[in-house]
Parts: sequence; structure tokens; C-alpha cells
Amino acid sequence: MSRILIVEDDQHIADGLRFNLEADGHEAAIAPDGETALAILLKQRRPFDVIVLDVMLPGQDGFAVASELRAAGHYVPILMLTARGSAEDVLRGFGAGADDYLPKPFELSILLARVAGLLRRRRWNEQDPLVPDAASDAPPDVYQFAGRTLDFGAMEVRAREKAYRLTVMECDLLRYLVKNAGQPVSRRAILQEVWGLHEGVDTRVIDNFVVRLRRYIEDRPATPKFLQTVRGVGYRFVPQP
Repeated sequence: MSRILIVEDDQHIADGLRFNLEADGHEAAIAPDGETALAILLKQRRPFDVIVLDVMLPGQDGFAVASELRAAGHYVPILMLTARGSAEDVLRGFGAGADDYLPKPFELSILLARVAGLLRRRRWNEQDPLVPDAASDAPPDVYQFAGRTLDFGAMEVRAREKAYRLTVMECDLLRYLVKNAGQPVSRRAILQEVWGLHEGVDTRVIDNFVVRLRRYIEDRPATPKFLQTVRGVGYRFVPQP
């Protein structure tokens, strides 16, 4: 049974979400504000599989909560809820570490589908094998190139004697680029095929993610060799530049 933490200050909405998530087979708990959520997750260290996080909270807002969780090395998938659905807010939410974004008002069936998608993607990253480097004896969910290791099971990148944890969305993007190594992929294709995002989302969100991934794997992120920009199209992963 999956455990879901609902961070929502509107008691009516929170109770409704908990009822429907439990009816869908999950175990659900409620935190009425960001401070309580951070205490549950970082101090009490209670385990959850997904966080449903409202942006408009008393005290610390959802953006701040997501940022603090990621800064503390907590990478549970986050579905962010907000009444503001502009491209700028989507970018800010993803930049803070959210894994998915759902503007209010929303259909309950859509929220349940998004939660299921995050759970599925998390299991996929932990279990689905990636074809390993042919010259490597590494396990199948590990990809090695140029002295770097992409460990999709552990959801981390190991490079330059450091380990960098990945969010679900970062892991999805990096896996997609690796599977299409050497081929240019468009920003729109990434939004649609990797994350299932369509209308109303600015493709610049991809650029923010690529900037972070370059910090993990590039020696000089400002002049990337592995995650190359294809002008007018998108990006290309080149394991042996």
C-alpha cells in the first residue's frame, strides 16, 4: 500500500483528498501547513511514497517546502497543486523540485491518475532495466560513460568522486536522453513523451532541468560536451564526444 502525504490548509479539500486516495487503495495523512509537513518528513522521518503539496499555504508556501526538502536530500515525488497555472508558476514549481504540477480546480480522476503516474515512474526508475554500457559489468539499471555512472535504481549520478541525487523528473529526463543517445530530441517531445505535459506549459522548463543535469555530469557546465544544445530543436546526449 502506497503512503501519500497531503499538505493542504483547506480542511474540506484535505479531507476530500484523503477520503478519495484511501478509496483508491492508498494510505493518506494530512499536514495543514508547510512547517508541519517538514517536521513529519525531515524530523520524524515518516516514510511517504508521494507528497500532494498545495502551493498557497500559511507560513512557508509550497515552493519553499519543496526547495527545503530537496536541499535536505529528500527526493520523494511531489505533485504540486496551485490555483495559479501560468507557465512562470510551472517553471518555478519544477525549479523548486516538484515532479508534477496540477492547477486548481482539477478533476479528481486527473489527480488520482497523476498520483498513480508518480508511483509508477518511481517503481520504473527503481526496477526497469536500462541496457548497460557494453564494456561494463555493471548491473542493468546502471549506465556508465566517460568515468560517470548513472544509477537509475538509486536515482543518482556519480561523477568526479561525488554523488548527486536525482528527482523523479530529472531521472526520467536523463533516462530518455540516454535511450536516445546521439539523436536530437525536441523540448516539446520531452514534455509530452517523458512527463505527459501538453498545452500551456512553456518548453523553457526543459532548459532549467538540463542546466541542473549539466552541473552533475559536465566538467564545465557552461561549455557542455555530453548534454549538447541543438539550436532550434532541443538537446542531444553524446556519451563519447
